[in-house]
Amino acid sequence: MSRSTSASMLRKGTVSAVRWVEVAPERMPRWLVGFAERHGGQPEVTVDGTSVTFTAPDGATAQCFAPPGAEPPRTPDDLARTATAPLGLLLARRGGFAVGLVEGQQLVASKVDSRYVQSRTAAGGWSQQRFARRRDNQAKAAAQEAAGECVRLLLPAVNRLSALVTGGDRQHIEAILADARLARLKVLRVDRFLPVPDPKRSVLEQAVTSARSVQIRVD
Repeated sequence: MSRSTSASMLRKGTVSAVRWVEVAPERMPRWLVGFAERHGGQPEVTVDGTSVTFTAPDGATAQCFAPPGAEPPRTPDDLARTATAPLGLLLARRGGFAVGLVEGQQLVASKVDSRYVQSRTAAGGWSQQRFARRRDNQAKAAAQEAAGECVRLLLPAVNRLSALVTGGDRQHIEAILADARLARLKVLRVDRFLPVPDPKRSVLEQAVTSARSVQIRVD
């Protein structure tokens, strides 16, 4: 599901401010108290099997989606729970990749690497073909290396993983997961896709927080 941090939506001639926020499961009770305080009192609660929606007296709504790997929420209290099993992380862009194994709030195993993949060139003719071949070879080598790290770090835990969260560039992610060795891992991939920059150690650490958070659509 593609979600922007903020958007504007026209409704019956008025502008409704829509934004997405991420809240750690353990902070959800306090966030909901704040939502009620800001919007006029105790909200009504609706559970639809995939999310929990809180509708405040002033008309504001907060639609909350549980973290990847967690059980579908049946009550508001379920939003305070995270996945009990480990979570896999795979981030990739042209500038590199990052693979991580998350247990609870901790990154227990990881690999971050940078690998240069040449940009497209505006040159034509033979030169363009040569650059295109070089770029394809670099991209394939990067995907193979990232797939190898997934085999090393995530496959040993695949029977325990609750989900695989990916992010970065979708084309690079698809190239990595096309590796036949990762078939069992690929089926665990969830819809949540993290819009991260070139994966560095700090980016991977922040992705742990985003991957295990409750995502909330506030209107």
